[in-house]
Amino acid sequence: MSLTFKTFGHGRRVAAGSLIAVAALTLTACQDGTGSASGPSSAATHVMTGAGDTGNGSQSTGGTAQSPAASGTSGTSDGKARPANGAPGGKAVSAGQANTSPMSASDRCTAANMSLRLGASDIGAGNIHYPLVFTNKGKTACSLRGYPGVSLMLRDGSTIGVPASREGAAGQVVRLKPGQSAHVLLHTLNQGVTDTPCWSGSQLVYVYPPGSKESMTTQSGGLRVCGGRFTVTTVEAGSLG
Repeated sequence: MSLTFKTFGHGRRVAAGSLIAVAALTLTACQDGTGSASGPSSAATHVMTGAGDTGNGSQSTGGTAQSPAASGTSGTSDGKARPANGAPGGKAVSAGQANTSPMSASDRCTAANMSLRLGASDIGAGNIHYPLVFTNKGKTACSLRGYPGVSLMLRDGSTIGVPASREGAAGQVVRLKPGQSAHVLLHTLNQGVTDTPCWSGSQLVYVYPPGSKESMTTQSGGLRVCGGRFTVTTVEAGSLG
């Protein structure tokens, strides 16, 4: 009985000492004239709320973590912040007017929901341009942005020359409602402008729409590349006739 009494009494003395320490810290906070706990008082609150060892051998700071949503950013596995919406920077431009909706993978126009045709040539100052026109034949709006992959072929599947290289800067997203069109320009030179010989005449234009893994073909009308120039521009709204 004597041993039990001493242990109990010791426990009461420790508890009393803790209360005195907390009271002293609280009094210090009141004396700073602000009426709120700061410095040591905050540490006392940290202890009282149960914050302590983080489990990794370090002491927790007691600070409040800000959620990604609150800061307008989203967390990533590499520890870096990202915009909360994750949207690309480009804005959509409708075939009729501007639209601020960004393009997503599910929104992209594909070979399955478009038709393709090669427009009439535009010749001037030794240059020849051909509009290559994409038309949305689907039932919902879709978007295009960037450069298509373009090659010239014969009907037996053999290719002529090399694929078109990119010309100019990448443009904005073009939003196509059902029935609306967008175009790129194929560029070559008139025969004789340079000493580089012309390629043989083609029969088909073989095209991968921007961002698509599915191809499309259309009649080339005998399109022939001369002067070693064969380029394609980025997608623009409209069909150019």
